[in-house]
Amino acid sequence: MIVTTKAIVLSALRYGDTSLIVRLFSESDGVKSYMLKGVLASKKGKIKKGYFQPLTQLEVVANHKNKGTLESLRDVKLTTSYETLQTDVLKSSMALFLSEMLVVSLQEEEENKPLFNFLSYSFDWLDRSEEIANFHISFLVQLTQYLGFYPDDSNINLPYFDLTEGEFVPTLYNEVMEGAPLLAFKQLLNADFDASKEVKMNRQTRAALLNHLIRFYQLHLNDFKKPRSLEILQQVFG
Repeated sequence: MIVTTKAIVLSALRYGDTSLIVRLFSESDGVKSYMLKGVLASKKGKIKKGYFQPLTQLEVVANHKNKGTLESLRDVKLTTSYETLQTDVLKSSMALFLSEMLVVSLQEEEENKPLFNFLSYSFDWLDRSEEIANFHISFLVQLTQYLGFYPDDSNINLPYFDLTEGEFVPTLYNEVMEGAPLLAFKQLLNADFDASKEVKMNRQTRAALLNHLIRFYQLHLNDFKKPRSLEILQQVFG
């Protein structure tokens, strides 16, 4: 079936000397993987390797056989020309980390337009904004709404956040978040990206909160693996 859809690049892996296997999150079908034969060798083809940098937003014409095998692309064009996201060192480091997080978090091959719209808006915001130190943390908090394990904040005034149960609790039992990371976490709940810029965190608190969030994901997603780019991101932002 030939499908024309918007899509966001999650990953691109070299296959052999001249090909790529790319994973996209499409507006029409969720996560799909494609084999791009010879794309690294061809300079005249209409599908360029430069289209497949992390978080690039595209419109693709794809052949979806839906048989559990790699699909193919017939045409690709940019829908969003980022101004800074892929050229600014800080933003590109964050984009690499977030793309790795999405690869291990998004698995469903089905339409999810609210999630697609959230991703598209998020990366547009990152591209045009200057204050981004808290963006990746706010993004991971908001993303849990679409993954089905958004924190239960009905008892937000309690002193601990239980990572296993996903709720605020009065006593230590499972793994918990507490102290300065917890205070920042409470401020980020139900906050949009603009509001998240106002949350004050030092590097140590930001690093601890990010580690808690990654552990939160690990506890609630099957086969979750820590992104390899986490260490680089921690060095840049904490």
